[in-house]
Amino acid sequence: MCGICGVLHFNGQAPDRHALNRMVQSIRHRGPDDSGLWIDAPVGLGNTRLAVIDCSEAARQPMSDERGEVWIVYNGEVYNYLKLRQEFSMRGCSFRSFSDTETILYAYREMGVACLQRLRGMFAFAIWDQSRRSLLLARDRLGQKPLYYYFDDDKFVFGSEIKAILEYPGVSRVVQRRVLPLYLSYGYVPAPHTMFEGIYALLPGHSLHIHEGRIETKEYWAPEKRTNQVNATGWGEDEWGAALMDQIREAVTARLVSDVPIGAFLSGGLDSSAIVALMVEASAVPVKTFAIGFSDESSFDESPFARRVAEHLGTEHHEFIVPASEAVDLLPRLVWNLDQPFGDSSVIPTYLLSKSAREHVTVALTGDGGDEIFAGYERFRAARIAEKFKFIPQFLQVGMAAVAASMPQGTGYRDFARRSTRFLRAARLPLPERYLSWVGIMSRDAIHDLLVDNEGLDALAHFREYFKIEEKGDPVMSLMDVNLRSYLPDDLLVKTDRMTMAASLEARAPFLDHKLVEFASQIPLTLKLRRNVGKYLLRRVFASHLPSEVLQRPKHGFGVPVGKWFRGQLREYLQHALLSPLALSRGFFDPSVVRGLVKQHLSGEYDHGHILWTLLTFEIWHQIYVDGEMM
Repeated sequence: MCGICGVLHFNGQAPDRHALNRMVQSIRHRGPDDSGLWIDAPVGLGNTRLAVIDCSEAARQPMSDERGEVWIVYNGEVYNYLKLRQEFSMRGCSFRSFSDTETILYAYREMGVACLQRLRGMFAFAIWDQSRRSLLLARDRLGQKPLYYYFDDDKFVFGSEIKAILEYPGVSRVVQRRVLPLYLSYGYVPAPHTMFEGIYALLPGHSLHIHEGRIETKEYWAPEKRTNQVNATGWGEDEWGAALMDQIREAVTARLVSDVPIGAFLSGGLDSSAIVALMVEASAVPVKTFAIGFSDESSFDESPFARRVAEHLGTEHHEFIVPASEAVDLLPRLVWNLDQPFGDSSVIPTYLLSKSAREHVTVALTGDGGDEIFAGYERFRAARIAEKFKFIPQFLQVGMAAVAASMPQGTGYRDFARRSTRFLRAARLPLPERYLSWVGIMSRDAIHDLLVDNEGLDALAHFREYFKIEEKGDPVMSLMDVNLRSYLPDDLLVKTDRMTMAASLEARAPFLDHKLVEFASQIPLTLKLRRNVGKYLLRRVFASHLPSEVLQRPKHGFGVPVGKWFRGQLREYLQHALLSPLALSRGFFDPSVVRGLVKQHLSGEYDHGHILWTLLTFEIWHQIYVDGEMM
């Protein structure tokens, strides 16, 4: 696992070595084991390395082929590299290392851009081809590894993180105001946009090619969009279950290849528990597992379930409890690691979990992706219920919504008033509007009231773009596809990558093996969501591996009790950060609306914890990245 960066000058001049070195140092947390630079006008490449496979000098980056004609910087893991290596060796390629980096290098030399179709894993890389005088950037299919870029008339600059790009001369730090409505709606800035003018994210499953000053991006893979729910194989439940277990087992086994210690995150939910169960099956020694909990809010605490799974499977288990006071101390550092404002407060436990795990292992497997490919989210089931809710007389719908809205909102994970209000106010809307209302942080009207400048991108119009192919009948088909292309890469995988890399820990997600994702897309929906229970087939195939209480647990997200924290230990911190004269004078948000949100939350009238966290991280981000108070 690594951090990569680089520069290409269109006028032929050599990149600034000192600036390129600063770029590398800014992302040193991604790979503290080694670093390197290579410059040959008009290009310069940089890398900082976390040694996981082939820790020898021969695997150092930037790396070239034996002729010095093709150069690469690479971040990630390609799990089928040994098979590819053998294939290229038979064609006469002479390898100098045992790394997957060199395998990608020769795959490109043998097949060009078409090599992307052969790579199975998570990756972001840049290849400079001296003979063609061209630069190729590529990002893995699901977006597990990040890649950002900037360009103007003179240069093209790229990096694993935005902070690296900002280190190069001529790259400005201007807030892209037009994406603020998207950020306030989603809680993140959706790719390819970023919060910086002129800086973009390369989309998952895309490549970017630069030749003779022309920049071209292409999609080389996309999740299959199911247009029906037909069981094309004719298989029964047993056949689907056996095939699914084979696919998951293969994905887990491939991710156990490592030259350094390996463990797993264990939440006590079905996804991470299933991964750990197969790790235990494949391991001759106890698997190291890591969990986190909250001592001051039991409704958010999953650690007892993680402990139960660990005992059942016989793992070497480690727990860490998150105190609210630690969040204050961590927040500036975490926002710095994120590069952009980020509304998902679970970055706190994710980082602390990663930091704890890094004391014992260098690689950790996760359950990321299980909800997306097996219909695990509660909101999928809510979408089905809403289809039936439409047939209730309108006066009853309005009355139910009014009653729910009149109830005081608590800060617990499953607070009834908050959840019912959110469901009822949108149940009658068309699917895109309904779903955005459920998953979004702020409504369209609330965003309009909050923003001083309302000339930005419209969040609803942007969200509708994800519904280009809308299924007829059951809405779950559309929503699974939408989540796979939006929330997963732009929220969950950003959080996992930045927080694990902040701790210099590599995270691997077996459920995001693209072959498994493609297989799962063929499983009939009735085997994913049955009788309003998600992950039906997954629960069935792991029935003999896991405790019954884990198999029967409802979905529980990796949440943080920020609503309670803001009314308690973090009350003064919140008020100082959001209501200071500097924060209120920035010209982005209406001061009276901000004051109102804080007042309503602290009084207990509404739970605005998520909204306030979103505003808080924006303010801290602005202080660090725009005001220049760099960490």
